[in-house]
Amino acid sequence: MKDYEKLSREHFNRQAPIYDIKNTAYYSREGKISCADIAEQLKDVKYLRLLDVGCGTGYLIDMLSKQTKSAEFYGIDIADEMIKLSRNKCIENAVFSIGSANMLPFEDGFFDVVTCSQSFHHYPYREQAMSEAYRVLKKGGNYILSDTGIGGIGAWLDNNIFFKLLKSGDCHTQNRKGIEKMMKSAGFEIASSRQISGMIYTVTGIKK
Repeated sequence: MKDYEKLSREHFNRQAPIYDIKNTAYYSREGKISCADIAEQLKDVKYLRLLDVGCGTGYLIDMLSKQTKSAEFYGIDIADEMIKLSRNKCIENAVFSIGSANMLPFEDGFFDVVTCSQSFHHYPYREQAMSEAYRVLKKGGNYILSDTGIGGIGAWLDNNIFFKLLKSGDCHTQNRKGIEKMMKSAGFEIASSRQISGMIYTVTGIKK
């Protein structure tokens, strides 16, 4: 089996120096769309601690830190070059760490919000990653997942043929309905679910 995490780490370490600058599908275009949607969704939400899983260059946390001054922000990513860039932004009240989505180094019920934008399709351990998000959330906390994905024959072709040929760490595409089903299985109650642009969607679950 391919080591998708290793491939993702190498891929994003290579991209890191120009990731924010290159506004294309191969770089940060979809990520920026997802981040803008998450920020809009959190505009009127009061929270004290937020974790961004697969935080990349800290783009989302940088946006959110300008939106609210009363919260602590935590970002985690497997690509050390991405984490280096996020730390270099010197975002107030933000801590960035190298780590994996399926082994979050935080205690149970530590966060009010957990976000995940445009990285879930890189996870070979999707169920574990979602369970970890559930674990570190407080009761009533929000899990906001925004990604690009398809279903049907297109998903089968991606997951069984195309992704196996790529070296970018893309692992498993999932459409919005599939993510809803996964969230429910993990114990979340679906609060909202919508397509935001083309194949990009955002699904929000609440920890029961």
